[in-house]
Amino acid sequence: MRADYAGRQYVGIDLHRRRSVIVRQTAEGELLETVRIDNDPIALALEVAKAGPNPEVVLEATYGWYWAADVLQEAGASVHLAHPLGIKGFAYRRVKNDVRDAADLADLLRTGRLPEAYLAPPAVRELRELVRHRAKCVALRSGLKAEVHAVLAKQGLAVPASDIFGVRGRELLAAAPLDGPFRARTNAVLRLIDAYDFEIELASGWLRGRLATHAGYRTLQTLPGVGPTLAAVFVAEIGEVDRFTDAAHLCSRAGLTPRHRESDTKVRRGRITKQGSTLVRWAAIEAAQRIPSGCWLTSTRAAITERRGRNTATVAVARKLLTLVYYGLRDNEIRALHAHKATA
Repeated sequence: MRADYAGRQYVGIDLHRRRSVIVRQTAEGELLETVRIDNDPIALALEVAKAGPNPEVVLEATYGWYWAADVLQEAGASVHLAHPLGIKGFAYRRVKNDVRDAADLADLLRTGRLPEAYLAPPAVRELRELVRHRAKCVALRSGLKAEVHAVLAKQGLAVPASDIFGVRGRELLAAAPLDGPFRARTNAVLRLIDAYDFEIELASGWLRGRLATHAGYRTLQTLPGVGPTLAAVFVAEIGEVDRFTDAAHLCSRAGLTPRHRESDTKVRRGRITKQGSTLVRWAAIEAAQRIPSGCWLTSTRAAITERRGRNTATVAVARKLLTLVYYGLRDNEIRALHAHKATA
C-alpha cells in the first residue's frame, strides 16, 4: 500500500449500518489502501484525509447515507452518490464482498461510468424529512382506520355515516353495540387515530411555515387539484428543479413514462416504469384525480378515458400536471394557465 501518492485520489466507500469499507485508488486505478472502520464521523474524516486535498469520493445511496455525505463534504471531498439500480450488476459477480463493492464503486467513478443519484443539499433533506414524516403518519392512520372497519365487519355492523371518523360518525361508533373485546380494540384504535391526527396537523404546520416564502410553492397551488400538501411534496421531493434538463426528464424521474425496449427493428413500449420518486408519482396521480369539474384538463381526461380507459387517462393527466409543476418551479409562474384562462 502506497502512502506517498500525491495525485488526485478516488475513494470508494461501501457504507453499512455499523461498519464500512474504504478503498483508495490512484487516477490510473492502482490500489493505495483498503481499510474497514466502525461508522464514526471522526474515523471517517481521518481516513478521507489520507486521500489528500479534494478527493473524489463515491458511496451508494443506501440506508443512512446523510451523515457520511456531510462529513465527507466538510472534509473537502467531492462526493458522488451511486444509484442503487445502476450498480445491480455487482450482485452477479462470482465473488461479492465489501472490498470488491467499494473498489468497483471507485472504478466506476474513476472511469466516468458511475450511475449517479441526486445528492440533495441539507435544506432539501430537512424538508423531505418533514414531508416523509407526514406521509408515514397518514399511511399509519389509514391502516388504523381500516382496523375499525374490520372490527365492524366482524360484528356485522354498518354505521350509517359517510365518514365514520367525523363528528356524526364518532357518535354512532360510540353507541354501536360492540362486544367487550371489540369495543376495547375500537376505542384504543380511535385514540391512536386522534394521536396521529395531531401529529399530521403539526407536521402540516411545520411545512407551511418552512414554505411560506417559497415562490414555487405558492405557484404550484394555482394548478388544478394541487393544494398545500401536494405542493409541499413536489417542492421537497423534486428539490433543485434545475437538475432536470426538461419536463420529460422529471416525468421519467417520477416513473410516469412508459418502459421502452428496443433491439434492432423491434421496439416495445409497455406500462409506466414506476421507477423513481414514489411520493412525486403519488402526488401527481392524486392531483390528476382531484381535478375539479369544468377544468380544461377535465375534457382531456374524458377524451383519453373514452379511447384508452380511466387508468391510462389518469396517468396521462398526471404527466401533464407534472410538466406544469416543472415550469412552475423553474419559472415561478405557469404561463400555460394564463393562456387557458384567456381562452375560457
